Amino acid sequence: MKEFDVVVIGAGPGGYVSAIRAAQLGLKTACVDKWVDAKGKPSLGGTCLNVGCIPSKALLDSSHHYHNLQHLLPDHGIDCGTVKVDLGKMMERKDKVVQNLTRGVSGLLRKNKIEFFSGTARFTGNNDVEITDQGGDKETIRGANIVIAAGSVPIDIGVAPVDGDRIVDNEGALAFDAVPARLGIIGAGVIGLELGSVWSRLGSEVVILEAMDQFLGAADGAIAKEAGKLFKRQGLDIRLGCRVTGARPTDNGVAVKYEDSDGAHGLEVDKLIVAVGRRAYADLLDVEAAGVSLDDRGRVVVDGYCRTTQPHIYAIGDVTTGPMLAHKASEEGIAVAEMIAGQSGHIDHSIVPWVIYTHPEIAWVGKTATELEAEGIEYSTGAFPFMAIGRAQGAGETDGLVRVYACARTDRLLGVHIIGSHASELIAEAVAVMAFHGSAEDMGRTIHAHPTLSEALHEAALAAGTGAIHI
Repeated sequence: MKEFDVVVIGAGPGGYVSAIRAAQLGLKTACVDKWVDAKGKPSLGGTCLNVGCIPSKALLDSSHHYHNLQHLLPDHGIDCGTVKVDLGKMMERKDKVVQNLTRGVSGLLRKNKIEFFSGTARFTGNNDVEITDQGGDKETIRGANIVIAAGSVPIDIGVAPVDGDRIVDNEGALAFDAVPARLGIIGAGVIGLELGSVWSRLGSEVVILEAMDQFLGAADGAIAKEAGKLFKRQGLDIRLGCRVTGARPTDNGVAVKYEDSDGAHGLEVDKLIVAVGRRAYADLLDVEAAGVSLDDRGRVVVDGYCRTTQPHIYAIGDVTTGPMLAHKASEEGIAVAEMIAGQSGHIDHSIVPWVIYTHPEIAWVGKTATELEAEGIEYSTGAFPFMAIGRAQGAGETDGLVRVYACARTDRLLGVHIIGSHASELIAEAVAVMAFHGSAEDMGRTIHAHPTLSEALHEAALAAGTGAIHI
């Protein structure tokens, strides 16, 4: 039996990063992952790289270029004539991006002398992990320390069973062979909105059915309100308070039944995407065989240091509590590897940024107004619209705003919320300020280059104090 200092289960953004850091710190490291490509070859990177974050962003960018050619460039005096979508070529590009990056991850593991095992893992003891490869052969390896980074899988709902053809999950929604004339989506969360944006830009009539009465409940109220207005203007038909009661394939598409406050309704669509969230993969690993406890939602129970009920076994990313975000998993993976090596690994879960890659993008970090009020924290706030930013005007990207929350007593920055062009990049400044317990005044007194979109953060920070300049 092969023995290792660290065995990492999962080669997604949490697992492979953790394995690399462990190896960099001199630990003999193994990594196990079950993903394979269409040819049956290992395809590292997990859900995020294979069928999640990366391919969806590739399609989002492609669809955004198409949208701009139709709607933005004419305002710049650029007439491209008739613009057509070659969906096959678009999908080929998406697949090539995925292939390049998965090969890159494989190369990183080899570079760091990490032994990789392709197959499905399960616990057979406190330190033992059994691996079943694609051919059914089994091998057991032993780890003095084990990191569970197995990720998550889409939630199935009985009323809309995924068939991989007309009713699909996020993976199927990234592989359509034609643009659906009418597309239905169950769930107006991150996945539903991003996929809806892709296909809407490419020409689909998109209807999104959301069970909650509140739109984007996790986001700040002002941002969610602005997003709802902009998405409606873009043509997304988002119906709140709608509970799907059934969905079945027909000769021509999918017949969907749902209920809202006005009663029962029917909806006919060509394709239906089920995007109601994801669940931890932990229960499929037989973690109980290692004495690892799960909570009532099937997630691995961990303490503030990502340690399970077995002190030598750690869990990171989607298999635990907290937001299911790739960058959260990566940072946890680094921290855990450093702790195993005797260092003081650390992650601040209070400043994990969120991003929704619609257009405009939505990003935030820290507290919302609702959370601050619920906790009884007195705050000052400032907001600034991109409409008043010169760079946004020049680019024709004026939708959206930045909102800042700061402690009324200390001015410490408590939350920053953005809807606008390049919000995913802009939020990093706020994360950095908050990581060092900075104030709104700190951000307001920091020199921002002109003209840039980042000036919106500068002005919003000023607005939370002595007042914005350009409004």
